[in-house]
Amino acid sequence: MTEPRENLLASHGTIPATKLPDDPAAAEILDHGKERFVDIVRKYPESSLCWAMLAEGALTMGTPDADVTAYAYARTGYHRGLDILRRSGWKGQGPIPWEHGPNRGFLRALWALAVAAHRIGEEAESARCAQLLKDSSFQAYDVLTDARPLDRVADQSGASS
Repeated sequence: MTEPRENLLASHGTIPATKLPDDPAAAEILDHGKERFVDIVRKYPESSLCWAMLAEGALTMGTPDADVTAYAYARTGYHRGLDILRRSGWKGQGPIPWEHGPNRGFLRALWALAVAAHRIGEEAESARCAQLLKDSSFQAYDVLTDARPLDRVADQSGASS
């Protein structure tokens, strides 16, 4: 994987960081957690965080069926996040800082998509997603790849190997 690419066409040499608006699903997840999670997803289907959490849960199962499910969840979260990013002024490149909490749902969905794509054999997509994550936020890349490396496989009990 290469280092983040410098945008040579950007005016003044830098692109401003994109900071997404607060995700109302995040507060409800904190308040109600597991007992109302599906209701929260249904209430906020545009939340990348919800879809990322569904994908991450599926990835812990470590089965081929669950990996395909994780791919679908992550892809949904990724595309929902792209919609919100674009509405927030993102032009397809530039920083999406991990430090800004509302960005984390999209960044988590993006990494879950990279992992799920890798597991189902979509190596080109996995590499593109990993590179976009790295280009968007070094910190997100470090945090998320440490938590769920591409090659780590979970056993049936959810414990990593």
